[in-house]
Amino acid sequence: METLKLYNGVEIPANGFGVYQVSKEDCKKSVLAALKAGYRHIDTAQSYFNEEQVGEALAETDVPRKDIFLTTKVWIDHYGEGKTYDSVIESLRKLKTDYLDLILLHQPIGDYYGAYRDLEKLYKEGKVRTIGVSNFYPDRLVDICLFADIKPMVNQIEVNVFNQQIEAKKWADKYGVILEAWAPFAEGRNNMFHNETLMSIAKKHDRSVAQVILRWLYQRGIVSLAKSTHEERIKENFDIYSFELDGDDMKLIETLDTKTSSFFSHQDPAMIEWFGQLIVERRNKQ
Repeated sequence: METLKLYNGVEIPANGFGVYQVSKEDCKKSVLAALKAGYRHIDTAQSYFNEEQVGEALAETDVPRKDIFLTTKVWIDHYGEGKTYDSVIESLRKLKTDYLDLILLHQPIGDYYGAYRDLEKLYKEGKVRTIGVSNFYPDRLVDICLFADIKPMVNQIEVNVFNQQIEAKKWADKYGVILEAWAPFAEGRNNMFHNETLMSIAKKHDRSVAQVILRWLYQRGIVSLAKSTHEERIKENFDIYSFELDGDDMKLIETLDTKTSSFFSHQDPAMIEWFGQLIVERRNKQ
């Protein structure tokens, strides 16, 4: 398993397994399959409502806890000094662990500064090994890097071949922040898996389009978070270290960048309203 080094010296596995939209029924089985395939980086979130199932998998696996890099994210409704701290303690209980390898603020909305102060407190107490943010645009990332006591070590954002985040990568690099890519396959949108450019590169290396995408992220120094509930695809998505994309491949992939999200913009006021509605809807969900 290849790793990237965060600025505090902690190494993060470059190829992670995400459980967004993985049902409670499938989550435990999928995490166990991922660990069996070689994954050592598991990414969940309070708002995925499957932390307990991830915890059950970690309790059952033969892989030692110290060898697993475990991430969860604080949901917006839990933002606020003191409130965030308590929510992370609850996440630790659900995940059946006494520490997290990475804790992130899930969205750049609401009292994220109060929430971030709690992450700093958890970090200083040794309950989390690294802290960071998610979905922070470059301006918000620079803001928190400059004015927080402890810079974020990670920013988890949408990165895929159609939204390559060149500008975000430039600013993250300047402040020593590692990027993680959620939805590296853009959930198959824009016919990604049948894109002629990606298919030609995949054929050249005798690999799948998915493997090409994950390898492309690795060669850019970006952590990938792939998701699947199918064991064969889980194995395939982990096998990205036995080949290398050459300069021509990387340049061809650069031409696919539309600089546009496949999902939504946090700078759209209507989307912020939608998040507000989502908070209310999820408030009582277990």
